[in-house]
Amino acid sequence: MSTQLLFYEQAVPVSAEQHRNWAVKPNVDYSFARQVNSVPATAVEFPRAALEYVLVFAGNGQNVMPAAILGIQDKQNIHIEKSGKWLGRYIPAFVRRYPFVFSSADEKNFTLCVDGSFTGWSKEGKGQRLFNDKGERTEFLENILEFLQQYQVEFRRTRAFCQKLKSLDLLEPVNAQFTTPDGQRRSLSGFMAVNREKLKKLPAGKLAKLASTGELELIYLHLQSLNHFEGLISQTASKTSAATPRRAKPSVAPAGKDGKSAPAAKAKPPAKAKPPAKPKAKKKASKKKSSKG
Repeated sequence: MSTQLLFYEQAVPVSAEQHRNWAVKPNVDYSFARQVNSVPATAVEFPRAALEYVLVFAGNGQNVMPAAILGIQDKQNIHIEKSGKWLGRYIPAFVRRYPFVFSSADEKNFTLCVDGSFTGWSKEGKGQRLFNDKGERTEFLENILEFLQQYQVEFRRTRAFCQKLKSLDLLEPVNAQFTTPDGQRRSLSGFMAVNREKLKKLPAGKLAKLASTGELELIYLHLQSLNHFEGLISQTASKTSAATPRRAKPSVAPAGKDGKSAPAAKAKPPAKAKPPAKPKAKKKASKKKSSKG
C-alpha cells in the first residue's frame, strides 16, 4: 500500500464557492476502483469483510494496516463488473467513501476534500447536492462528514491494533504460492500475516488481554480469511478463461530472509499401478441327484 489515496487523482478542498452546484449522480459506478487489487480495511470491518475477502497486513513501521485483497494480478479488481457494479456483498469503507476524503498535515486538523476527476459529478446540481442554494451544507454532505469522522476514529483504533501485533512479534512476511488453472506457478507477496505458532506460545495473560479487548477475535477472523485465496484464484480464472477452471490449491508460506518463500518440495511420481490379476475360472458345481425316499 504505497499511498492512502490510491484512486484519488485530484483531491481538492470542498468549498461552497467552488462546489455550490456540484452533486453526485444517483447511479453508483465503481469503475474508479477497477485497477486496484487491494484497499485498506479497518478492524471494525473484519466480521463482514472476512466473509468475502482475504485480509492481510501491509506497510512498514507505524503505517502497518490491514488490507483486503481484491485481485491476485496487478491492476486487477475481480469484484467489479464491466458495467461498474460491485459484485461483492460487502463493499469496503475505503471504497464507499470515494470521492470524499479527509486531508491533514498533522493528523489533528482535517479538511474535507473531493476528487475532482470523479466521473460521477454533476455540476448542474442533478443528484445529491453538496450545498443548497444558500451555500449551506446539505443533509447529504453532513452525513458524508459524519461517515469520514467515524472512519478516522476506526482508522486510529486499527493502527493501534496493528502496533500491538508488532509489539507481540506476531506478524511475519508471507508469500501466497498457487498454481493457476492453466498450470502456471505464481506467487503473491508484499504482505504479512499472523504467525499461528507464535500466537499459540503467547503467555496466558497476554492472550487473555487480547481476548478481553476483542483483538483475539480479529486475529482469528484474519487467519480464517486466508482460506479465501482459493476462491480468489478460481474467480480470476473464470474472468480470464472461457473454459471451466480446475480448482487451484494455494498455500500461504512464511517468506525467507530474502523475502521469497522456500522452494516447494518436489512431489514424488506416482507408483506404477500393477496390472489386475487374471480372474480364476470358476468350477462348475456338480449337480447332486437327490435320492427319492
